[in-house]
Amino acid sequence: MSSSDKYKREIMKDLAGGNKEVLGDNEEIGKKFESFDDFANRSSRDERHGLLRRSFTPERIPAAQMDPELKSAIDKIKPNERDDVARDFFKHLKERGLSEKDLEKQLGLSTHNPKRMGSDDVGKLASFAYTAHPDVFQDVLADQPAILKFLSNPLVGAAIGAIAAKWLHK
Repeated sequence: MSSSDKYKREIMKDLAGGNKEVLGDNEEIGKKFESFDDFANRSSRDERHGLLRRSFTPERIPAAQMDPELKSAIDKIKPNERDDVARDFFKHLKERGLSEKDLEKQLGLSTHNPKRMGSDDVGKLASFAYTAHPDVFQDVLADQPAILKFLSNPLVGAAIGAIAAKWLHK
């Protein structure tokens, strides 16, 4: 086990025994599911959204720390999942009056076609949503939980402390 993995495990262990106010209902979710994959496959959108709404906000995890995590996570998801993530971001942002072409220009994307977007483009889109429209970011992650599996920063892990701690110790 690498020192980074040991560090993450210690953070999760500390968090699991620590601030119950922050963790809230996450403990119950952690008891209900055996692993992250089980959570991603069997949890309801509402369960995922509740966890994300409490955990993934720019106030809790600054964009400067979240942005590299998002890029790394998006690099690791399957291309078809990346397309789905981009499509969902565009759909939700369009509901806010932001067109795909405007976002392409504003964010410096290579394209606004989700099928042709690389992980850098989807990362820019995710980072923009995280900072400018956190509720959109949370909605997309609730619908596309594959990204969560690849977030590794201890602060990101802290956001889902009780669940992550339970699954790390199996």
